[in-house]
Parts: sequence; C-alpha cells; structure tokens
Amino acid sequence: MSLIRKDPIKNITHWEPFHELERLQREMNHLFDRWAPVGLSMPMANGFAPLAELNETDDVINLKLEIPGMEAKDLDVQVTGDTVIVKGERKTESKTEEDGIFRSEFRYGEFERIIALPGKVEAETVTAEYKDGILTLKLPKVEVAEKTAVKVQVG
Repeated sequence: MSLIRKDPIKNITHWEPFHELERLQREMNHLFDRWAPVGLSMPMANGFAPLAELNETDDVINLKLEIPGMEAKDLDVQVTGDTVIVKGERKTESKTEEDGIFRSEFRYGEFERIIALPGKVEAETVTAEYKDGILTLKLPKVEVAEKTAVKVQVG
C-alpha cells in the first residue's frame, strides 16, 4: 500500500500521515509481542499494574508479583486451571502542601493483571503470601485442570 498517491486528474500528490503512523504502530506491537516472555503480558500502559516474575519446576509454578504499598486484604487473587488474575487498588494519600507545590511519580488506581500460565495447575491447593510488597504464589502442577476460578486467600 502506497502512502503517497497521485491524483490523475490534477497531478497533485496527497500525503496520508495517519496510514504511516498506523503501520509504525503495527510494526512496534509485532516487535514487542515477539520479545515478551510467554505468559507474561505487559502491564497496562496508562495505569499501575504489578510487574511479574515466573519460574517453573517439574512440580510447581512459582509466580511473584511486585505490588508495593498495599495490604494483603486489599488484593483479589483468582486462579483457574491455566490463568492467574490479580486485582486491587492502590489508593492515593491525601496530602496538602503549604507552598502549593506537590509532585508525585507514584501511580494510583485500580489494576488488574491476567497472567497465562505455562501449564495446568490445581487451583484449590494454591498458596499465597504477601510480604514486603511482593505477592508470592505457589501453583502446584497437574495433568488435567478444571476451568473454574478459585479465590485464593492471601496470607
């Protein structure tokens, strides 16, 4: 597809810049899709989403998520046979400055992270621990798993 076309009647050249931007966006998405580790989709671009680390042994899949500044009771963790869903909300701290200047680089708001697992897990026996801003899930592997979602208690 040509980005520049000539009008045969007037011999005027038309430039369509949005087609070029769309093509560039498709190429960049394709490039990032090739580099992303299997099962670890990128977090939301416009808000807070926890970063993840996943490793696997013969018996268990270990998943860690970096979620600082929250309490375990504020996390909603659900596991199906091959997916982990973590939801929560990082609330802003009300703060007023006397000088009228306030700067923050923290990200606040609701988040949801869906992670496809590299194998089937037994959702009913998943254990979770939240300590020092790190959520750690131990997901025991199974041959065949059910697709029903199980809410995991974070301790």
